[in-house]
Amino acid sequence: MPVDYEINANKYWNDFYKIHENGFFKDRHWLFTEFPELAPSQNQNDLKDLLSENKASEVPACRSSEDGSGLIIEEQHSCSSVSLGHKTQPPPVEENVTQKLRHLGICADEFPGSSATYRILEVGCGVGNTVFPILQTNNDPRLFVYCCDFSSTAVELVQTNSAYDPSRCFAFVHDLCDEDKSYPVPGDSLDVIILIFVLSAIIPDKMQKAINRLSRLLKPGGMMLLRDYGRYDMAQLRFKKGQCLSENFYVRGDGTRVYFFTQDELDTLFTTAGLEKVQNLVDRRLQVNRGKQLTMYRVWIQCKYRKPLLSSTS
Repeated sequence: MPVDYEINANKYWNDFYKIHENGFFKDRHWLFTEFPELAPSQNQNDLKDLLSENKASEVPACRSSEDGSGLIIEEQHSCSSVSLGHKTQPPPVEENVTQKLRHLGICADEFPGSSATYRILEVGCGVGNTVFPILQTNNDPRLFVYCCDFSSTAVELVQTNSAYDPSRCFAFVHDLCDEDKSYPVPGDSLDVIILIFVLSAIIPDKMQKAINRLSRLLKPGGMMLLRDYGRYDMAQLRFKKGQCLSENFYVRGDGTRVYFFTQDELDTLFTTAGLEKVQNLVDRRLQVNRGKQLTMYRVWIQCKYRKPLLSSTS
């Protein structure tokens, strides 16, 4: 049975998006508070004004209703951090990509967004709840966003959204675990890669190679940003014994899967891929729905890891 979930993973996610379409997740405007790297041209005062307009009662969205999405009335929030306490640096200086091509056979003037000076890739974009807020927040024509998802249904929903602009965004179907399938950008060309509740959806044995491949796409100084499920999150504790596929890896009722991380596991994944830790923290939240008398203890992990700058001799 676990093999079936791996073989048919695409089907399960397509079925999920066919059922829910674009009405399941909330737009993630909170991302700009946690990850200001996604709005490089905005100063913090501008971001505060924007967030005050969009926030209302919005908090980091969960993956599904069984994870507590849409049930939040009151919230207590605490973070446990092993961050390096850095200040956000300006985006890496645009480099001559032509001189850095290592693989994929992609020329610098032949890929979408090749004229952009700041490039963001979201892996596991779903129906665009991260992509469209990024495009809405950034009006710099030199910023370009790539987004991909395992589900062709999800990508189609992004491409047919009225906010989708091919001159600023490129959505494509991609299997994060497929080592033979190339990305539509050359190595050393991305400023930011963002993974929001997506790494947890793939089989643990394939995570390291997936992160290794993504790290090669970052420019020196580029950042990989992650937010995902932490160990002993409420969603993990709710799973029944028969839903456990392997240690800390579970299957939901709809056939999609989820892993629950520790900080050390994620640190190993990123540092093994050659990235340097900037932030690695646990975000613990107590969410209460007084109407339904539900108390939900959430555990998420948030990470920022940077690709080292090239030495002067390289």
